[in-house]
Amino acid sequence: MIDFYQENGYLLVKGLLTKEEAAAYRAECHALLARLRPVDPTWGSARALTPTATELRHCHDAQFCSAAFARLMLDPRFTDVAAAVMGTENVQLHHTKIFVKPPEKGSPFPMHQDAAHFPHTRHTLGAAIFHLDDAPLEKGCVRLLPGSHKQGPLPHIEEGGWHLPLADWPLEAAVPIEAEAGDVLFFNYLTVHGSGLNTSPEARTTFLVQFRDPEDLPADDVHRSRGQGMMLRGVDPTARG
Repeated sequence: MIDFYQENGYLLVKGLLTKEEAAAYRAECHALLARLRPVDPTWGSARALTPTATELRHCHDAQFCSAAFARLMLDPRFTDVAAAVMGTENVQLHHTKIFVKPPEKGSPFPMHQDAAHFPHTRHTLGAAIFHLDDAPLEKGCVRLLPGSHKQGPLPHIEEGGWHLPLADWPLEAAVPIEAEAGDVLFFNYLTVHGSGLNTSPEARTTFLVQFRDPEDLPADDVHRSRGQGMMLRGVDPTARG
């Protein structure tokens, strides 16, 4: 598993959550979003890619809205894999997000590296996408380019959402990572990825945790989040009180 992650920049862990757990977290996501003021983080460049109106439902720092997500990001089934792919005993929180792509109009994401949004010095930072319902191709599953993390940070276009040039990095050229409820996709923040439009009659529901080695310092003072720096596993060797 670790060799595959280092070579390809991603790892899909099948059945990390049970189907029952995934269904419970899915229900929690939708109940939480129903309580909140609607926020649509669709990138302007994504709207330009689709001929019809698209939409996303979103919540940042979900663990401050529901204890269910605080428990999930501390689950050793998750934190042990996060530590293993980074090659460290220590796992620190960067941020969390809920993303729901509504039926038939769930917005796509153009190809990009997360590193463009919050660069770090050692590039250990990774993401874990918890699939809380099935994510086939027609639901707009994640698509990525295996091995692209080896290219290092790439120049992004700021206008429309910090993405790679659309003509040079078409979404259709990336490998679709179809997943089932309970699967968790881990990938390095340098791995080029995006996702397609949800054209299915069902929502696509995911919970995202971005994590890092606590000794991997931010390169810029950007993308601060509530709870950033919380230890999910191990200790922070840099803590000095």
